[in-house]
Amino acid sequence: MAICSECDSVLDFDVEEVDEGDVIVCDECGAEYEVVGTDPLELSKVDNEGYESDDAVVVDEEEE
Repeated sequence: MAICSECDSVLDFDVEEVDEGDVIVCDECGAEYEVVGTDPLELSKVDNEGYESDDAVVVDEEEE
């Protein structure tokens, strides 16, 4: 399960359906995250200019 670093909401997407480079958008606040790895799942927050920032998303593999 991935958690938004902006609003602490669960990011709603199918882990099996994403590929590296895909962008996940938080339904609650609109924050964008790029998939930078799939095994294990790694997301990186995208800033306002479209660049990856240092903010990471918590991914709990046990609850996926």
